[in-house]
Amino acid sequence: MTSTIEPKKAACIRDAQMLAKERAEAAERAPLHRFIAELYEHVPPNDVAARSPADLCGAALALWRFASRRQNAGAKVRVYNPTSGRDGWSSPHTIVEIVNDDMPFLVDSVTASVNDGGREVRLAIHPILNVARDQSGSLVGLDPPEGGLRESWMQIVITREPDHAEREALAARLEGALGDVRSAVTDWLAMRRALQAIAGGLVSASAPLTPAEIAEGGDFLRWLDDDNFTYLGFREYVFPGASVETARPPRGILAEASYSVFGGLRDLAGLPPEVQDFVRRRELLIVAKTTHRATVHRAVRMDAIGVRRFNEAGEVVAMQLFVGLFTSAAYSGNPHSIPLLRQKVRRTIERAGFAPESHDGKALLHILENFPRDELFQITEDELFDTAIGILNLQHRQRIALFVRKDPLERFVSCLLYVPGERYDTRVRQRFAAILAEAFAGTLTDFYTHFDESVLARVQFIIGVTRGAVPPVDVAALEERLAEAGRSWSDRVEEAATAAFGEIPGR
Repeated sequence: MTSTIEPKKAACIRDAQMLAKERAEAAERAPLHRFIAELYEHVPPNDVAARSPADLCGAALALWRFASRRQNAGAKVRVYNPTSGRDGWSSPHTIVEIVNDDMPFLVDSVTASVNDGGREVRLAIHPILNVARDQSGSLVGLDPPEGGLRESWMQIVITREPDHAEREALAARLEGALGDVRSAVTDWLAMRRALQAIAGGLVSASAPLTPAEIAEGGDFLRWLDDDNFTYLGFREYVFPGASVETARPPRGILAEASYSVFGGLRDLAGLPPEVQDFVRRRELLIVAKTTHRATVHRAVRMDAIGVRRFNEAGEVVAMQLFVGLFTSAAYSGNPHSIPLLRQKVRRTIERAGFAPESHDGKALLHILENFPRDELFQITEDELFDTAIGILNLQHRQRIALFVRKDPLERFVSCLLYVPGERYDTRVRQRFAAILAEAFAGTLTDFYTHFDESVLARVQFIIGVTRGAVPPVDVAALEERLAEAGRSWSDRVEEAATAAFGEIPGR
């Protein structure tokens, strides 16, 4: 197949170049010929061969002319439906075109923004070009002998959007995401230096903390900086009435004053008393999730690392907050090697008191090493012990079990639900989600399913709640409701038969 499709791809590109030569102005023929070759160089052969030379030429001309003028350093974006009268090509799909300075995270961020509206990316063409522009931003040529600008040009084929207003809204969303990418990338070094400075100054700025807590906190911050955290934003919140040295300037996506992260740190007095107590707790670090999904790199809820500042009396006077994303290495690394996590795991094992080589000791270690990583970062040691022992007691028991952790900032509730694997399917999951959302007067924001060699499947439901309006919940009674919802018709027949005839005859 490859031996026949590659020559066909090359022939299609040559034909497109010949058509472009006929349609282009004399001055742009040479660079346009080069551009078409680079545009389609890394496109899968089948995608090139499936299109006519006229469409290949028209698409290239459309992007070339769109990129011919770029007046500022920001991204240039358009979303449109090509017709045969526009640059000589047409498409049954909607086209997204972007011209931007080359930088990290562009393709991931654009794809996430497109997918966010339920659309599908069908083809992404993304050459990186070295271009020359004059002072007005007009394109002069490719690969200048000296200098030049490295630019990212994108032409993305997506699900057709017939509505003009929806296309405009998508373009605006893409511009916002690309602005966030630029802010994060531009301020990356400044945010990294801020974290390094905070880690280096912990001893002198942490009056109420023990040396062990300071050391572990410093190790964690340095671990973050060792390619385990993608910096997206930084802001320091100085609490009312506090007297502190000059706060560090905001950076990245948090440099925009209107960007809200936790919706409460700016108005501490307006938070419920228990939330205020948590914020002012005499502990060094907060590791949490924001309620905002990242527009940069991955469309998931951002991670937040808060470092408390203390005065000489040991009172919390400010919160130094980094938002970003843990990298894949942070999720795949052994928790024994990660500061904070290694401490939680070790103390949980010691508190349980099982011999390391015993069955229960090995089972507990397996539970901790495979615990949802985001939960392991956020959970307290007491909560981890209770949950891990509860999971341990489920060994080989095919029953539904629920473990609940409430976010101390009252933004969500995390529900770990263990379900017999043979009963779990989409309909059961949806029933469980509805019951949990109703119980906590919230809405389902995320769910994560995990299967391993165990007879039980693990599903984590994240229920978004309203601060100050979370009803009290009897977890045991809620677990019974979930168990009832998870029972099948055959389960009910077996129960009735057992009651009528006894366990063995009933089976």
